[in-house]
Amino acid sequence: MKKSRKIAIFCSHYYPYLGGVENYTAHLAGELKKRGDRVVIVTSNDMHLQTLEWMEGIPVVRMPCFNLLAGRFPVSRPDGLFWRIHRRLKKISFDLVVIQTRFYPHSLYAAWLAKKQGSRCIVIDHGTSHMTVGSPFWDRLGAWYEHGITALLKRKADGFYGVSQACCRWLTHFRIQPAGVLYNGIDPREMEEMTAHPVRDFGRELGISSDTLVITYTGRLVKEKGVRALAEAFLNLPKEYSAVLCIAGDGEEMDWLEKTQDEKIFLLGRISLPEVASLLARTDIYCLPTGYPEGFPTAVLEAAAAGCYIVTTDKGGSRELILDDSYGTVMEDNYPETIRQALMRAAADETERKEAAKKAKKRLLRCFTWDKTAGQVHDLAAGKHNGGEYEKTDYHSCF
Repeated sequence: MKKSRKIAIFCSHYYPYLGGVENYTAHLAGELKKRGDRVVIVTSNDMHLQTLEWMEGIPVVRMPCFNLLAGRFPVSRPDGLFWRIHRRLKKISFDLVVIQTRFYPHSLYAAWLAKKQGSRCIVIDHGTSHMTVGSPFWDRLGAWYEHGITALLKRKADGFYGVSQACCRWLTHFRIQPAGVLYNGIDPREMEEMTAHPVRDFGRELGISSDTLVITYTGRLVKEKGVRALAEAFLNLPKEYSAVLCIAGDGEEMDWLEKTQDEKIFLLGRISLPEVASLLARTDIYCLPTGYPEGFPTAVLEAAAAGCYIVTTDKGGSRELILDDSYGTVMEDNYPETIRQALMRAAADETERKEAAKKAKKRLLRCFTWDKTAGQVHDLAAGKHNGGEYEKTDYHSCF
């Protein structure tokens, strides 16, 4: 039996804030707990919640912060409560401090604490390009900031990892030699159980006949994710296609989508993971036409686990799952016409579509599971493993 390790995971946002980093943190912490490790999650109190809360048997510590950029950029607030929490954390001799992303002052604090304790400290990166807000001035300023904070972390962290090979390539932009890959993952047993026993019958609820092609998008409804382009592409499919588009999620693009008022587009709003699994169980084609600097989209992994054919872009680690056209479709861009052509090709051959979905799921089960990633992190805490090897070009092997 492996020895229990004490592991702190620092992330600037955490549940109930929803995003890929938060999901990664929750699943990694849960899997480490199953292995007997003692895990604590340290985050920012950006939603003015309890300072200490137990979630799924794991302590979540929320540190005081200033909420900048409408809560998207929390900055640690060094008041009396902050230092009381610091003194408590300092007394714990962590075997490993895990820092999620490089962007936040919270990350710098975590690295500083680890050095004070003499704990091993790693940074897990979740991006593949600089963030953008659509303004050349602010984008350049943001890039300078990112280079600056990364330079400071390079002095303190013991290693940098990516959640995909694509993330590792992005780290080299900052002159960082990645120590390895700690893949984003999924619990295949959980997804298979949820798809086998759906909590909702979307086909019946929405009046979708058994011979209708179901195209699905799940995730945040933001411009960068390409959901508007997907809707435009769907509306321009030839009339002979018997298809519907299901969109699950919430965000700034909802207002525009509601104005489409098309009877074949169903806006489901924000739904739970069991409901997402139920929707994916009825889905033929899953489409994520993202232009966002993804690390490795969890939504793509969920769709693969549910047996859906996947149409997505070359953002993040998706190409590490969809190796070629026999696994799914990776588009070069997310223009509406590109999406429309990809959907038409996928819809044309049901047999080919199902075979591709089977291949993608088989690769997912072999390479991208939380059991595998948590095992690597546990070994890192024990000081005897460097994580999945970073390979510059070869995606056909897992590690």
